[in-house]
Amino acid sequence: MKNTCAIVLAAGEGTRMKSNMPKVLSKILFRPLLQWVLNALSDAEISPVCVVTGYKSDVIIDYLQKLALPYETVIQKERKGTAHAVLTAKNFLLENIDRDVLILNGDGPFMDSRTIKNAYELHQNQGNDATVISAKIKNPHGYGRIIRDSHTGTLTAIVEEKDADETTQKINEVSSGGYWFKVPPLLEALHNIKSNNSQREFYLPDAISLLLSRGFRVNAYISQSENTVLGANDPIQLNELNNIARTGILKRLMLSGVDIPCTDGVVVTDEVQIGQNTCILPGTVITGKTIIGTNCVVGPNSHIENCLIGNNISLRAVDCSDSRIISDVSIKPFSVIRNNELV
Repeated sequence: MKNTCAIVLAAGEGTRMKSNMPKVLSKILFRPLLQWVLNALSDAEISPVCVVTGYKSDVIIDYLQKLALPYETVIQKERKGTAHAVLTAKNFLLENIDRDVLILNGDGPFMDSRTIKNAYELHQNQGNDATVISAKIKNPHGYGRIIRDSHTGTLTAIVEEKDADETTQKINEVSSGGYWFKVPPLLEALHNIKSNNSQREFYLPDAISLLLSRGFRVNAYISQSENTVLGANDPIQLNELNNIARTGILKRLMLSGVDIPCTDGVVVTDEVQIGQNTCILPGTVITGKTIIGTNCVVGPNSHIENCLIGNNISLRAVDCSDSRIISDVSIKPFSVIRNNELV
């Protein structure tokens, strides 16, 4: 999208993950949380992108350098909150002063390109200085609530859980932590945010409050998917996100004509393509840029990675990677194939 840029917040340690890796490198379906966010930005054609790193910044920078697209990085040496993280990228914002900037959390894997584009369309059409990306969810506990004017429906405040009274807690529209901003109002707000809280940190939602109080145009776009707001703070929540992603992909495949009679132990990543009338049996993991043709049987207990599989092939308890198997050939059960060679 023209005249846009993005900042991705990826500085957190995520101590509750019980991992020695930065939180944003925790994985869903074998792909880091950060990669899901970057893919959404790429699909929405947003560039340039600046990633704010912090905890083990060298590990994140090394990961980014291996990707196809160039990303700018800055280091938040002292982690003093989300607004402080954005201000760490001040030079990036000044270089893109005439653009609209999208700010996303690096651990929010289900922020998709459609939501990003639709939110930006509202942002532009309404001439907003800031647009919050929100969603309506069944259980809003723990999220900042979106407060709207009862007459106009426009955003009037974001109220955090700890500050919400009984009536406010019943509101099920919540902030995703994703925002579109015009850069000049954002910079003005960032320089005026106070750390009047128990953590002595500077929080990005306070920028919304400041802009509203000063008469800037601010509103919220409601995502069509409640998953937009989801993140993970511990391994249990990470497992829940894995299940959501896995189930969504399997449902999409089944609706396209793939037979998955029992989903137990079936994991398919989102890049995989599978033809109609192919049957995927339990205990099967299919990853990478794999393409499988029609009328095949894969599984039970098969692992397929980065393979091109033809039509009418049975792969029972087969481990196959980086290989091409032509149509109508016979593969013995329990075969191991690497680079087109049996091992």
